[in-house]
Amino acid sequence: MHYGMGKVTRCRDVTATEFKYCSDLNTTRFLKRIIEAEKPDFIAFTGDNIFGSSTTDVAESMIQAFGPAMELGLPWAAVLGNHDQESTMDREELMYFISLMDYSVAQVNPPAEDPSNLAKGGVMEKIDGFGNYDLRVYGPPGSHLANSSILNLFFLDSGDRETVRGVRTYGYIKESQLRWLHRVSEALQQDSNHKVGAQLPGLAFFHIPIPETPQLYYQNIVGQFQEAVACSRVNSGVLQTLVSLGDIKAVFVGHDHTNDFCGNLNGIWFCYGGGIGYHGYGKAGWPRRARIILAEAGKGENGWMEVEMIKTWKRLDDQRLSKIDEQVLWEIRKKSM
Repeated sequence: MHYGMGKVTRCRDVTATEFKYCSDLNTTRFLKRIIEAEKPDFIAFTGDNIFGSSTTDVAESMIQAFGPAMELGLPWAAVLGNHDQESTMDREELMYFISLMDYSVAQVNPPAEDPSNLAKGGVMEKIDGFGNYDLRVYGPPGSHLANSSILNLFFLDSGDRETVRGVRTYGYIKESQLRWLHRVSEALQQDSNHKVGAQLPGLAFFHIPIPETPQLYYQNIVGQFQEAVACSRVNSGVLQTLVSLGDIKAVFVGHDHTNDFCGNLNGIWFCYGGGIGYHGYGKAGWPRRARIILAEAGKGENGWMEVEMIKTWKRLDDQRLSKIDEQVLWEIRKKSM
């Protein structure tokens, strides 16, 4: 969203004919339009939620940025981007504040008592970054899956900037984070096999795309690839880890505002949301946009079943709130009779 200080913060990259006066409030209005049209159960914010250098009151900027979700009582979560901390709060303070906001289900990091935070031998391991956590989507109330997760959501801190061997580059997901992800995913899958009898799908959310993303320029994608991928020069093995886990079917990133495509790398979809915020850079005449994700649970003779299909599409901030690029990201393989 790149939120600044509300109505006094002007928009970037809009045409004079589009708006008589444009500010952060246009971002707020767009978010409210999407919520009204889609009636989501949950909202995930993928970083650069505020533009730190454009605000002198970080708390107030975050309250305004996440305001539509809180006003409507919607559960929401967030990760940090590379611009959130460019004001008076550091990354730990930002995530702590976010975790305490109304209807937020975000966490600073896994709780100390969480078994998934234990390294081999039962020793507590420090995880790099702030905003590494998992959320579990439970089955419909009253169903036999009401107390079982049917979809797992993983949030990771991809950092901001790093200096590696004297070279300045973007942040990246560290080995300690990947070890934690491996442990928590493995534990959730063991639990699901016991309770549900099937591997549960998972989705991941972080801000900065992985170094393999530029490969998608030469492949079939859904959406538009309009700017160079701004990723880290360090390849920490995120893609290999995700492939080895097998449960994460799609990853959602931010960072590159005029990329809004989904592309497949080794069986996993990597999707941009496209820029939603009017104070962040964009492309004049190219509407701001946001990505919608739908997870559909099946229904059988005995009631609700596990998630059977995950779809996605985008909404544009145009007159019709256009819906574009609908696609299926994953569907369960039906057992042959």
